[in-house]
Amino acid sequence: MFRLYKGFKELLASSATAAVPSTAAKFYAAAAAKSASPKVAQKTPKKPTTSKPKTKKPAALRSETRPTGISKVTPVSPALGQFLGAQQASRTEAVKQIWSYIKSQNLQNPNNRKEIFCDEKLKTIFNGKEKVGFLEIGKMLTPHFVKTT
Repeated sequence: MFRLYKGFKELLASSATAAVPSTAAKFYAAAAAKSASPKVAQKTPKKPTTSKPKTKKPAALRSETRPTGISKVTPVSPALGQFLGAQQASRTEAVKQIWSYIKSQNLQNPNNRKEIFCDEKLKTIFNGKEKVGFLEIGKMLTPHFVKTT
């Protein structure tokens, strides 16, 4: 242990003494020479396997997965249905259509892009509020989606 510490201490010494080969350099050179010597690996012979050959199973056809969660199409309230033009919609589709309406009517506050000014059409969906934050849109749409079991 002391030799190793001494070797590191010499490695960290100033560059003036680096020209003289240190004991640490000798130690590391000897260790490198030892590891470089060829080693004879003893291999054990492989045992013959008596397992059954694997049979390939036919690939199962993947059926289309049914949408769940926010991508599931559910009935909507009459107010939201009138806005969207459909009596059923997914939450993602409803939010996309609301955002496209907001962008087309230029209802985003130019000073604070997180704020949306509601016109008469949006007030029917957002409980008559004048301004709505963009994070509130999802919360305000919750009562418009009828829960089905």
